[in-house]
Amino acid sequence: MEMHQVRYFLALSNTLNFTRAAEECNVTQPALTRSIKQLEEELGGELIRRERSHSHLTELGRRMLPLLQQCYEAANSARNLAKAVRGNEVAPLAVIISNSVNIELAMPAIAELFRAYSGIQLRIRRGSPQAVVEALKAGDVEVAIGGQLDEDWDRLDRWPLFTEDVELAVSREHRLGRDGVDEVDMRELSNEPLVHRVGCEFAEELSRCLASGGISAKTTHEVETDQDLLALLEAGGGIGLVSTTSPRSSATRRVRLSDLALSRAVAVYGVAGRHRSPAATTLLNLLRSTDWSPFGVSEPA
Repeated sequence: MEMHQVRYFLALSNTLNFTRAAEECNVTQPALTRSIKQLEEELGGELIRRERSHSHLTELGRRMLPLLQQCYEAANSARNLAKAVRGNEVAPLAVIISNSVNIELAMPAIAELFRAYSGIQLRIRRGSPQAVVEALKAGDVEVAIGGQLDEDWDRLDRWPLFTEDVELAVSREHRLGRDGVDEVDMRELSNEPLVHRVGCEFAEELSRCLASGGISAKTTHEVETDQDLLALLEAGGGIGLVSTTSPRSSATRRVRLSDLALSRAVAVYGVAGRHRSPAATTLLNLLRSTDWSPFGVSEPA
């Protein structure tokens, strides 16, 4: 099925006259007639029936009309979008951000991106560290932001952004979250219910640190997002160990752990040797040039 055949049929269904339909499509009547006949052969039946000076759609023609109309409009939309992309009127960009990274960190760079590309069309995905790697490998995204990825892939480009500490997050109603408590040691965490965020890049190292300090949680709750972690802490679900830049709430506090020397690095990732769109390159450069110090983190040397 060719799109010009569909266009001829739509014109014919509107005029019910071969001569006027040919004029509307700027072709000769024999050419239009041949195209309609070829379309009928492909679809296995008559679409329009001539009866002397009058023509009308057959039952097959009436049923096919809305489908072919939709098909034609979709093809036109695809052509228009491709033209806009070629003319830089539209700049689609797919990005994946690790579940453990606060999306607010990327907003200053994204705001600049909006100003640079009036036609930017962002598609932002979230996922575990493994999902981040798989999305890059599959070409589903151009840019990724995440913690350290445990992946030995020689095509994985990595540009460090900052390093941040791991802190204790507790409800203000918790004994460790009351005003005046700014620092505790890990022994005070023993037997406290722990809210654990799955898919966090520093989770394994954190578990080793707690185990080496002889700390065992009485109960472990599992969540997937920082927002859910905060909600459980506010409800009295226990304690959480989070990164410095993770979201905060007025009902929780951050407390330093004096004997926990644990930090995590956040980086922006791409795929070496793969073509990057101008929008992706711009975002990469914006992220790499961002001043992260206001977030209370350390920038790479």
